[in-house]
Amino acid sequence: MSPRQIACVLGAAVVTTLALLIAAVSLPSTLADPCPDIEVVSARGSGDPPGVGWVGEAFVDSLRPQVGGRSVGVYAVHYPSTHVLTDPSDDDLSNSASAGAKDASAHVQYTAANCPNTRMVLAGYSLGAAVIDVITSAGVRLPLGLVPAPMPPKVADHVAAVAVFGNPSSRPPGRPLTAISPLYGAKAIDLCMPSDPICSDGENWPAHAQYAESGMVRQAATFAASRL
Repeated sequence: MSPRQIACVLGAAVVTTLALLIAAVSLPSTLADPCPDIEVVSARGSGDPPGVGWVGEAFVDSLRPQVGGRSVGVYAVHYPSTHVLTDPSDDDLSNSASAGAKDASAHVQYTAANCPNTRMVLAGYSLGAAVIDVITSAGVRLPLGLVPAPMPPKVADHVAAVAVFGNPSSRPPGRPLTAISPLYGAKAIDLCMPSDPICSDGENWPAHAQYAESGMVRQAATFAASRL
């Protein structure tokens, strides 16, 4: 092999090595660290745009500084939450919540199986709270015509806390998640603004939009952090 050929081979090797190093450094965080220390699985409320919703965002923002620098992943439950929760008999709402429960259950079970050291926090607001009720409660009647579809019992070992806001299940004669969930009730916080008509027998509709500014989101984040 001539000196020129040797130089070409060495040059190609250097370029290839540099490319591999750059690719490794540039890996998305989701690939480089697929299993965060903590993951928040959050179901947005009815009428919220895709994502975790404004209450979910406030909850995550409040939780992050309370977990001692541990990594926090966020999963937004996928479901067609496109209109406002006003009529508990609305079949579209029931179908929407059921779809959300299916997606949330699949993701939580996947994470428990593939990231056994990740501690999960389940969160939901309004109709999203009903989504969380479906996958964590058992042997109870839920609002909106929903049927409980609890996850396998062993999954509960991977869930550190549950936080729900404006939960339809709490509206009388219903009961909060803390009372209807055998496996998750003791690690749950179910918050209802006074007179919020979604979770109480009150008629103050503006109250349903005041969870972040009332301090309840921060209260729930502190509760969840204490269990992580």
